[in-house]
Amino acid sequence: MEIIFTLIGISVFLAVIFLGAFIWSVKKGQYDDPYTPGIRILFEDKKKPKDNK
Repeated sequence: MEIIFTLIGISVFLAVIFLGAFIWSVKKGQYDDPYTPGIRILFEDKKKPKDNK
């Protein structure tokens, strides 16, 4: 029975850590623009001219 309480405690502790990381990433602006990164891959990058020396 002790192991169940230990595992519940560990899982609650990990859940709090992940919740804190999520809140931190939202406050830092990680999810501000969800549209642009998804379509950026569809457009080709402009090729840089090679420097022949």
